[in-house]
Amino acid sequence: MKFYDRRSELTELALLHSQAAHAAKMTVLTGRRRVGKTLLALESARQHTCLYLFVSRKSEALLCAEYLDEIRKRFAMPVIGDIRTFKDIFALLIEISRAQRLTVIIDEFQEFLSVNPAVYSEIQRLWDLHQHACRMNLILIGSVYSLMHKIFQDAKEPLFGRADRLIMLKPFGIATLREVLADAGATSLNLLFDYYVFTGGLPKYVDLLVTNAALSHAKIIDFMLHPNSPFVQEGRHVLIEEFGKDYGTYFSILELIAAGKTARPEIESILETNVGGFLDRLEHDYAIVAKVKPFNAKPLARLQRYRMVDNFLCFWFRFIYRNRSAVETGNFTYVKDILKRDYATYCGRLLEWFYHDLFAATGNYNRIGSYWERGNQNEIDLVAVNDLTKTIVLGDVKLNKERIRLAGLRTRSARLLASYPGYKAEFIGLSLADAEQYIGTEE
Repeated sequence: MKFYDRRSELTELALLHSQAAHAAKMTVLTGRRRVGKTLLALESARQHTCLYLFVSRKSEALLCAEYLDEIRKRFAMPVIGDIRTFKDIFALLIEISRAQRLTVIIDEFQEFLSVNPAVYSEIQRLWDLHQHACRMNLILIGSVYSLMHKIFQDAKEPLFGRADRLIMLKPFGIATLREVLADAGATSLNLLFDYYVFTGGLPKYVDLLVTNAALSHAKIIDFMLHPNSPFVQEGRHVLIEEFGKDYGTYFSILELIAAGKTARPEIESILETNVGGFLDRLEHDYAIVAKVKPFNAKPLARLQRYRMVDNFLCFWFRFIYRNRSAVETGNFTYVKDILKRDYATYCGRLLEWFYHDLFAATGNYNRIGSYWERGNQNEIDLVAVNDLTKTIVLGDVKLNKERIRLAGLRTRSARLLASYPGYKAEFIGLSLADAEQYIGTEE
């Protein structure tokens, strides 16, 4: 698959490369696995002098031998003595970057915690001593969100405050998904929505489906749900390392959220345990779930739900992990039957998120969300406000256009609109067929 989008990130990385001509710059590039971090870093350095180093779990001496080979291939610089520590490798790179501007990409940077945790303090000391005397454009990539957050945003850690930029790479937006599919000769809105539902815009997953000609709803399901599918164990591969020995509890919570049990009391009553700490870590340390409150709710309001922010993981927990017994026995026909039975219900909520994303991408609104009152009364699928122009859009979002009821929407909106005197209200009904007018070109 060709390189798509990432224009704002490439602009930011190009600026940092330019600034590195005068003093070293450090960029932290993070995001979940399969989001395209490595490809982005390499694309940004494609026309520059660049050294790519991958941190694998092996002895520091073996890693340094690999790195030294790469350095000798790229640079005509004599290496004196036996280099067996990353501290010496980094010092050598600093010396090289004194003479020329150099982009250094270190991938899976969090793995130094397993190789030698002292590397972080050693980098900090060398960086503080030589940053203004060398011309290194340092890009540090990490896939384990919790560890990268700890390394760079925990005030107790040596590299806290050293990064010039912290870039959290997100999946492709809807407009980019449409561009990818158009290049593959597929232009239907139904397929675009299927890709949004099944991949969440993760470039690796999109590439897998397109490369394998999964360009219809049936072909997507057939490719994702068969014994040798790369998707079947993907949730485990992505999350086991993040969660460690507590993964069982986290997986149970995520399975329930994916199945529509989105309130903390609901989850706790089923699991018969307090899950507050787990939910807090899922939200803040792992960035896998988000706390959702009714539009216009006060910051301390207790009326709230949780949603998974990763559509693929939501699908994986709802249909693959939840039916793991059938998966493990190879009964994928059963899983497909469950998916066929529940898909419309499951997608109803995702169509709301689809429209939230579309409205956010327009740049016309400063607040977007959903609204409901206690007991799930007076639910409104989409609320979008522009406080400058004093306009408010209220939307009824349904997969089946014939189920949209604008009269009912007006009635359900009465209490919310009372908080917006002087605002011009627009009531709209939205099905998938209406999406085309909101899909623009992403910046």
